[in-house]
Amino acid sequence: MADIQDFRLTPDGCVLVVIDVQERLMAAMPEGIRERTLSSIQALIETSKRLGFPVLASEQYPNGLGATVAEIAGAVPDFSPFEKMTFSCAGAGEFIPRLRELGRSKILLTGCETHVCCFQTALDLMEQGFIVHSVADALCSRRKLNWRMGLSALEGAGAIPTTTEQALFDLLRVAGSDDFKALSRLIK
Repeated sequence: MADIQDFRLTPDGCVLVVIDVQERLMAAMPEGIRERTLSSIQALIETSKRLGFPVLASEQYPNGLGATVAEIAGAVPDFSPFEKMTFSCAGAGEFIPRLRELGRSKILLTGCETHVCCFQTALDLMEQGFIVHSVADALCSRRKLNWRMGLSALEGAGAIPTTTEQALFDLLRVAGSDDFKALSRLIK
C-alpha cells in the first residue's frame, strides 16, 4: 500500500517540472490540446509563484525544436531551461543535482511528449527516489493514443495521477484565503 503522504502536495515539498514545451513540438499538437496544455501549465506556474515553489524546465534539442514557447518562458521568473539531447531530463547534466539541491521530494510533471520525454524523465526521477505526480491535463502528445498510453505507463510505473485543479487545491488546502481567491480563478 502506498504511503498516503506521497499523495499530499505542499508548497515547501514540491517542484514544478516543465518538459520540452517548445515551439515546433507545440505547433504539432492537435487543435485544443495545445491550448489546454499551455493553460494548465500556466496555471501551475502562477501557483508556484504565489505559493513559492520552484519551476525547472527543459528543452530537447533547441536548435531543431525551437525555444520554449513564449507563454511559458515569459511566465517563469529567471527562466533558464536545461538543454538536453537525451529524452529524459536526467541526461541534462545538472538537472538531477539541481533537483537535489532544492531539497524537495515531489515533482509536478508537465510538458511533452507524455509517452517519450515525460515518461522517461519520470522513470529516472522515481529511480532516484523522487515522488512524481503526473499532471494529466498539463501533459500532451501529438496522438491521443500515445498520450493515454503514456499516462497509463506513468501510473503503472508508480507516478501519482493528478490534474491541475486537483494539484492546485491540494496545495491550497483551505478555501477563503487570499491565495485561494487569487488562484481559484485560474481553473474556472
